[in-house]
Amino acid sequence: MIDLYTAATPNGYKVSVTLEELRLDYRVHALDLAAGEQKQPDFIKICPNGRIPAIVDADEGNFAVFESGAILVYLAEKCGRLLPADVRGRSLVLQWLMFQMGGIGPMMGQANVFYRYLPEKIPLAIERYQKEVRRLFGVLESRLQNHEYLAGDYSIADIANWCWVRRHAWSGVAVDGLPALQRWLENIAARPAAQRGVCVPEPVRKDPDTSIEDARKMLV
Repeated sequence: MIDLYTAATPNGYKVSVTLEELRLDYRVHALDLAAGEQKQPDFIKICPNGRIPAIVDADEGNFAVFESGAILVYLAEKCGRLLPADVRGRSLVLQWLMFQMGGIGPMMGQANVFYRYLPEKIPLAIERYQKEVRRLFGVLESRLQNHEYLAGDYSIADIANWCWVRRHAWSGVAVDGLPALQRWLENIAARPAAQRGVCVPEPVRKDPDTSIEDARKMLV
């Protein structure tokens, strides 16, 4: 059994979608980020960085793993799926996984901060991050024009990038004119495991203003 500590964020979804794809048994612990539950001592013991997601694998002596990308690699290697074993195939998946972690995630995250969450709008910052997100989407488009998935077969690289890119509208960035990217988004969205994974933890209905106010609390 795996204990998943998570919240309704793209990084959290990366792990829940992967768990669903691998059909692993897991137990959900939803943390209230606005209330600072991710900073409490019990969770810091699991994740020293005080960020979700994190897992604890009871089958491996309650082994804890934090950082979403590291969790995806751990789960894929545990099950022998979603990450090739050969050197070149593995490297290709990890390259596109790191692309999400070093590019897509941070840039969309900053676009969200300046476009959605900060009370004072800074047009230069909004434009800078939205343009960079769109540029990164163009990189994905170029790759996907000749590939069904990012790194050969469907993999943790696709899961990681999809969980972020699917929220492009929240960052204020369109995917118009990127047909390969749109096709890839739709194909993954049709996967039952992806549909289940993005409902973990169970959705809490909040109006947009409340969601934005919660996000602002976490910026302090």
